[in-house]
Amino acid sequence: MKYPMLTFLDYFFIAFHSLFTLFNMTGWIWKKTRKAHLTTILLTACSWFVLGIWYGWGYCFCTDWHWQVREALGRPITSDTYIHFLILDITGVNLPPRLVDAVTLAVFVICFFLSVTLNARDFAKQRSARETR
Repeated sequence: MKYPMLTFLDYFFIAFHSLFTLFNMTGWIWKKTRKAHLTTILLTACSWFVLGIWYGWGYCFCTDWHWQVREALGRPITSDTYIHFLILDITGVNLPPRLVDAVTLAVFVICFFLSVTLNARDFAKQRSARETR
């Protein structure tokens, strides 16, 4: 692949993956984005826990593709996870990877349960409103 395309893909993955991660952390807040959030958080769970059966716990295909792009650019990433890479890249702070993984998992679990709970509540309210008409 040509260098300009790889450079574009590197920036694309940084932007897309970061926005996807931020949405996974905040998308449950607004009623209008809750269904989309449930979809993205389930997609993340499937990648981490289903594909993770074959590729290792926490496997993310987006991270894998980005790492391949960085390898092709001659700028390999030494972090095992995207969140660790972002923290190191943005702040220069090299936190212990296990700490980053633990906090990432805790935030994920909280956001997952908030999404499921709020989507179930919204669905029940919608169903109740339809039945009273």
